[in-house]
Amino acid sequence: MGVPAFFRWLSRKYPSIVVHCVEEKPQKIKDGNVTIPVDITKPNPNDVEFDNLYLDMNGIIHPCTHPEDKPAPKNEDEMMIAIFEYIDRLIRIVRPRRLLYMAIDGVAPRAKMNQQRSRRFRASKESIELAEEKVKMREEIFSKGGYLPPAEIKERFDHNCITPGTEFMANLAKCLRYYIADRLTNDPGWEKLCVILSDASAPGEGEHKIMDYIRRQRAQPDHDPNTHHCLCGADADLIMLGLATHEPHFTIIREEFKPNKPRPCPLCNQLGHVVKDCEGLPREKKGEHDQFADDLPPAEQEFIFLRLCILREYLERELTMASLPFEFDLERSIDDWVFMCFFVGNDFLPHLPSLEIREGAIDRLITIYKNVVHRTSGYMTDNGFVNLNRVQLIMESLGQMEDAIFKKRRTDELDFRRRQKDRNKRQRTGDRPSFTPGGQFSPHALGRGRDSPYGNPQSIHNPRQAAYEMRKQSMDSQNQSAAQALRSSLRDGHSPYASANTSGGSSGSPSPGKRPCDNDDEPEPEDNVRLWEDGWKERYYRNKFDVSSGDSTFKHSVVQAYVHGLCWVLRYYYQGCPSWKWFYPYHYAPFASDFLNVEKMPSDFEKGTHPFNPLEQLMGVFPAASGNFLPPTWRTLMSDPESPIIDFYPEDFGIDLNGKKFAWQGVALLPFVDEERLRAALMTVYPDLEEVEVLRNSIGSDMLFVGEPHPLCDFLLGLYECGSCDDEAVNITPKLCDGIAGTVKLDEEPMLPKNVIKTPVPNLQDILKNKCVGILYKDPQYPEDYVFKAAVLSGAKHPEKVLKPGNWEEQNSGKVWKPTTGFNANRQQAHLNPSSMRMLQHAGRSRPSFHQVQMPSSVPMPRQRQQWYPRAAPQRYAPPMQPRVPQQYQWNSARPSYASSFQQRGQQLQPRGTWRNPQPSQYPLPPNARQRRF
Repeated sequence: MGVPAFFRWLSRKYPSIVVHCVEEKPQKIKDGNVTIPVDITKPNPNDVEFDNLYLDMNGIIHPCTHPEDKPAPKNEDEMMIAIFEYIDRLIRIVRPRRLLYMAIDGVAPRAKMNQQRSRRFRASKESIELAEEKVKMREEIFSKGGYLPPAEIKERFDHNCITPGTEFMANLAKCLRYYIADRLTNDPGWEKLCVILSDASAPGEGEHKIMDYIRRQRAQPDHDPNTHHCLCGADADLIMLGLATHEPHFTIIREEFKPNKPRPCPLCNQLGHVVKDCEGLPREKKGEHDQFADDLPPAEQEFIFLRLCILREYLERELTMASLPFEFDLERSIDDWVFMCFFVGNDFLPHLPSLEIREGAIDRLITIYKNVVHRTSGYMTDNGFVNLNRVQLIMESLGQMEDAIFKKRRTDELDFRRRQKDRNKRQRTGDRPSFTPGGQFSPHALGRGRDSPYGNPQSIHNPRQAAYEMRKQSMDSQNQSAAQALRSSLRDGHSPYASANTSGGSSGSPSPGKRPCDNDDEPEPEDNVRLWEDGWKERYYRNKFDVSSGDSTFKHSVVQAYVHGLCWVLRYYYQGCPSWKWFYPYHYAPFASDFLNVEKMPSDFEKGTHPFNPLEQLMGVFPAASGNFLPPTWRTLMSDPESPIIDFYPEDFGIDLNGKKFAWQGVALLPFVDEERLRAALMTVYPDLEEVEVLRNSIGSDMLFVGEPHPLCDFLLGLYECGSCDDEAVNITPKLCDGIAGTVKLDEEPMLPKNVIKTPVPNLQDILKNKCVGILYKDPQYPEDYVFKAAVLSGAKHPEKVLKPGNWEEQNSGKVWKPTTGFNANRQQAHLNPSSMRMLQHAGRSRPSFHQVQMPSSVPMPRQRQQWYPRAAPQRYAPPMQPRVPQQYQWNSARPSYASSFQQRGQQLQPRGTWRNPQPSQYPLPPNARQRRF
């Protein structure tokens, strides 16, 4: 879901929800090509056993087909193998015991298609602009005598093909069926798994197909309320979807986000600059053998778990309110929290102008919610349905803050740009700090020890006087810098404090339409709305909607469409798609202060709607540049000037930054597709479809696979033998499939045991003796007006609390709180006892003191005690501020050292930098060096 910075905000505010994955990797035998696979039948090393694993496959397909941090696959065959390896790795980490559900995005609702259309048009435009810029820069660099490596001649992969209805997606579905059959046949860890594949022919977004499956299974009487779910995906909406299930055991696995990854220049393949700044210089050799080259290492991405049960604990603490006029219900409060998150952004509605998640928008909404909930006499949502009368109170309070929010945003932006400008100025002057301490506190090179060639650092004498001189020198340096800046500004003829004035139109503020600059050379794009100045509402509606803010009828229609969208999104998350035809018909959102009389606005939707066919969706979301994925006559409708729908496919379009800095954050001003006009134009080209294209344009079904050892296998084979369900569906016996309910039908091209399955990937082998069976599957069906309950099921056991109780000190006096670092609170952690710490002190040649030993991050330091440790050279290595040891208890440095006494006993010392954990009695202390307390 399009919620920028949501995961970063969530993980920083609620840090305990993140748990790093423990992963066992296959072992490679040296001097050979043999790899020992991981036995996934063994217990999970993460101290948790998952029942079901759900894969949002589009989050796997994209990084495997066009990765950003490693070379891209050369062809589709390598892409398919990369996808197989990615799934294998997830299976090794999660190790599901009951179900593996693989869902690929199918045809999306019309509300989502608008965002897909914007992304694909934007990607096509950026690809063309990048290619043109590369050609221009290459010619310019060559004209100046620069050097560039030869351009790679390879076929460009258009990732727009990862859309339902294309040949690529049809081939992917075939390859995944082969992959499932191969693993069910050859991998013992898959023997008892039930695998469901929902490919691109089945309508619906991947994550929502997964949620629809979970909702329908929860409503069955045989469902296990303590099922452990694990969902793989990187979209932020998975967090809200997981909370919306109200399952107590729900975990999300995703790749660990590492911001600001360096990317090489597409022209010279060097780091540190972008295409427009490339100078065509040859790469400098770094080190005698170029060992310090800054090439991107092909590091494997790590995975993390997000424990939603801990997030529920956090939300319980944050949303609990005293003196409520109604009974507090945690589940209803969580539903309201999910609903409020929609205001900061989602894939179906633009966010409100006054709400930015980086500015604490969710915290602001929670504060408003807790202030007005006493007046609402209840919660805002109920099983996915919105109480608009209570939403009105939230919008009224937010509308009163809008003007202050816009002015605060402007002040923060000016401060940020001022700091950015100062940083750029420092970098231009050599990145030298304004003040460097000297004398005793001057910086020294690392590694200075007894054997260091740099010698020993000088000892500190009279530190108070030295610190006073250092502060005085720093203040003098700052005063000189301020005086120099003042003289420079007066010489230029303007006040140095003008940029701090944020009142619109006053002297010293930037001219209207201009934003502050990151540097002195590049002007910022225009911002004609200027929300921080008076009259911002009139300018907003005039620039964004081309109407006056006094047009109350138009504003009411925009607000009504937005409120209707909020109701659609919430119902989509809790009950399934309420309408395949609805969409928000504007590019921008209204202001919170414009939400008037929303309780009277409609919240129902047209029933009986159906999704587009796959090729129809391609016509609705593809630009003309991606028309090669469509049949020839359909493609003509996108480029022929006489086409009745040619206006749907503009060659160029504007991007409104809408107050943002980067183009990808802006709004693509594309015309909305008229469904009736599109269908009318396609009726003339439907007869031109070939048989294969007709098959790709049809709505498909999910597939269910089990291996021969699975209890359901004999049941499915019996259906194929008697052919009893050629025309009608047959219910699955839940007891044979770990409580999974649904109906099955025979497949026209069945995958049966002992059959030979041809490989669709040339580099892989055929399955000569298949051991699995596949059949068409459909989720349990319910009436159209059925309401799925958003509550914890009876019999569910909540996991143990992880967060520290607020009254821990009162109820557990003298006990130390032990935080949980993984899934198991009782997991034994590695540690070193005091004797091992003493051994580490004296094992190295430089023999650092106890306080200088650097422990690994995974090994906790023992608690320090006021006790005496023998030292070979107490004057050099004694920790600062230690009590003076009487002479009779000190170890005479003239005696043999502790290390040499070991060597005399025939003990071998460990090399420097290694770790050992000997028994305390292995190396006894000298008889005159017993530990004494002070």
